[in-house]
Amino acid sequence: MANQIQEMTLEDVMGERFGRYSKYIIQERALPDVRDGLKPVQRRILYAMDLDGNTYDKGFRKSAKSVGNVMGNFHPHGDSSIYEAMVRLSQDWKLRAPLIEMHGNNGSMDGDPPAAMRYTEARLSKISGELLKDIDKDTVDMVLNFDDTTQEPTVLPAAFPNLLVNGATGISAGYATDIPPHNLREVINALLFLMKHDDATLEQLMQFVQGPDFPTGGIIQGLSGIRDAYQTGRGKIVVRARTKIEDMRGGKQQIVVTELPYEVNKAMLVKKIDELRLAKKVDGIAEVRDESDRFGLSVVIELKKEANADGILTYLFKNTDLQITYSFNMVAIADQKPKQLGLRPMLEAYLKHRREVITRRTQFDLKKAQARQHIVEGLIKMISILDQVIKTIRASKDKADAKANLVKAYQFSVEQAEAIVSLQLYRLTNTDITALEAEAAQLAKDIAHYNAILTNDKVRDQVIETELAAIAKTYGTDRLSTIEAQIQALEVDTTVTVADERVMVMVSRDGYMKRSSLRSFQAVDANDNGLKENDFPLYVQEMGTLQHLYIFTSAGNVIYRPVHEIADARWKDAGEHLSQTVGIDQNEEVIAVFGLDALDAQVNFVLGSSDGYIKQTALSELQPGRTYRSRAMVGMHLKSKDAIVTNAYMVTPGAEKSVFIVTDHAYADLFALSEVSVVGARAAGVKSMSLKDGAYVVSFILADDPEQTEVGILTQRGAFKKMKLKEMGGVLTRARRGLMVLHELKNSPHRIVAMLKVDANTQLDVLTDKDQKLIVDPNNYPDGDRYSNGSFVIDTDTQGTPIKVAPIQILATPDEG
Repeated sequence: MANQIQEMTLEDVMGERFGRYSKYIIQERALPDVRDGLKPVQRRILYAMDLDGNTYDKGFRKSAKSVGNVMGNFHPHGDSSIYEAMVRLSQDWKLRAPLIEMHGNNGSMDGDPPAAMRYTEARLSKISGELLKDIDKDTVDMVLNFDDTTQEPTVLPAAFPNLLVNGATGISAGYATDIPPHNLREVINALLFLMKHDDATLEQLMQFVQGPDFPTGGIIQGLSGIRDAYQTGRGKIVVRARTKIEDMRGGKQQIVVTELPYEVNKAMLVKKIDELRLAKKVDGIAEVRDESDRFGLSVVIELKKEANADGILTYLFKNTDLQITYSFNMVAIADQKPKQLGLRPMLEAYLKHRREVITRRTQFDLKKAQARQHIVEGLIKMISILDQVIKTIRASKDKADAKANLVKAYQFSVEQAEAIVSLQLYRLTNTDITALEAEAAQLAKDIAHYNAILTNDKVRDQVIETELAAIAKTYGTDRLSTIEAQIQALEVDTTVTVADERVMVMVSRDGYMKRSSLRSFQAVDANDNGLKENDFPLYVQEMGTLQHLYIFTSAGNVIYRPVHEIADARWKDAGEHLSQTVGIDQNEEVIAVFGLDALDAQVNFVLGSSDGYIKQTALSELQPGRTYRSRAMVGMHLKSKDAIVTNAYMVTPGAEKSVFIVTDHAYADLFALSEVSVVGARAAGVKSMSLKDGAYVVSFILADDPEQTEVGILTQRGAFKKMKLKEMGGVLTRARRGLMVLHELKNSPHRIVAMLKVDANTQLDVLTDKDQKLIVDPNNYPDGDRYSNGSFVIDTDTQGTPIKVAPIQILATPDEG
């Protein structure tokens, strides 16, 4: 005996075996046939029930019996998979034209499982009969079943385009399919147009097939996605629930959902909306109820008084399955291979199949009619010689002898002789020659019609058109889904997602920020703010959670935060550092913070740099983008590597203010803010001062009235001087070297460390290079003239050289004002 052992690598074995398995599940399990739109298990269920006489015009039968028939005769797999397929074919929220009628619990839109098959009853629906019609006329190929005991069809005759009407979904090896349901009348009208116009374009066909028509209705958005899908087989659309906002008593409103997107689980949707309500992700929902009954779907979202109904609905569209994205992936078995097909190829494949079915049906009918015609001719001939025929039969020994004698004596064919001897005796007495002649004439007419169908394509197509039109008239329904050309952008209003609460907000120089409840703020000393010893608050303010914060840093960056997004912390905790979300340098400091009610406020920001530039930039230039949480915006371009932004202010456009600016070498300038042009965010601005080599701008302030405004100047030698701006002798002009505001000494000249606006309520918090914090009260010192150097307030030998100065904010609890 020859050696039957083959040596193969594991890779070859696995590849060959998996290839065979993949081919099987692609062709025989997961993907529908483009001709009848059915997967093998679905086709076997319909065929078995039809074979069993379990049709729409007869009574219901136990589902278990049908499942047993399918499993025993055609589909040797688990009964659960067969029953699941049967149940899906009966669900009118999954299929546009259900193929099975079921009595009992066949599941629900809430994802409830159907009752066990021993409890439910089923039968074929009326439209299923159109899929199976003429299957007994040799219209489709039959193959042996799994145990070679009977035959099953490879495809159904399918008198309507089931694949597009009912859609399909499935996952296979390397392939998946998602074909949405369509409107029967629309698809048939497109077919009729295509039959008359071989060169029909996609645009012409889409005049009939506007898009999917889901059994659950809803609103479809995105014509371009539909066109892509019909062109290539792939495309995306948005499917939105049908909703309406109703007024209730007491000034309240409610959102009523009457249609859901395709294949959305209603119970899970209601649960999700209720979870959003409980988690306070959306503000304004009072209650969510499912009021669906046998009259239709109804999900009611009851709103609180004065809630923003449109805003809440937009939020729900964006964050729940009230709106979904549906992706077309129109893959079907065509020519025994999986193919991605557009609308026209699908219609053409169906038409090709239907033409073949009509041809084969006509050939069957023709053969049958010709056989009957031959018999009728023999019976007519027999009547003309009836007495001789009877005499011949009586003289014969048996039936076979009688047949032989008739063929021999009167030239009947064997088939005619069989028909004559099979006639019952009473038929001989009332065989009506006129009835036979009428039948012969009708048969001749039918045969001529059948021959015309088989020889003339136009006649054949006319038959298809007539049958399709009849099906459209009988089963056609109005469109359920509405189609809108554009996908509506969903911009969620913050007022919907955030409850408007009053909170205390703090931002420190070193970049710590937090928001605290008023209760937390009031529970402790206001100065017990959790900051490090050498840090101090730059901004402390009571704000609403719907307000906005702009934070400017020394590196020219701008960080935007909605107040509700700032980390919530106890007042005595430091809070969150900016570097936890935004990449800022180690030496970067916060220089100014501004609160805004709205992002469309008409305000400008004034920024100045240490290398002698100044600019105004409108708020509209600093609108937050998608990445505002992780990336800072550029507020001012710094030309010099060592330069920093010294100050930032917020003004109304056209404000009549003056800019007072000083350098470390004690040169100062005073000019009108109107000289500073409004430029873009990334611009460096215009020159503020003409600087000597090595000099830099220390600071600048904005003054409403230079005659009354006072500034405090602190030097590196610990001297403090208070001066009114009128000492400058009036408003000058921008980009000059300026005037001296300290007396220049030959030995140990004073260099300005800080310059700030001061008034009767100002105190200065001074930090030295020896980490000592000192308080300077300007009220304790007289005004000086432009040439004085002020008074020594810090002993630099023991206390250190001042390096940072900030005005102390005198904090009051909110109820104290």
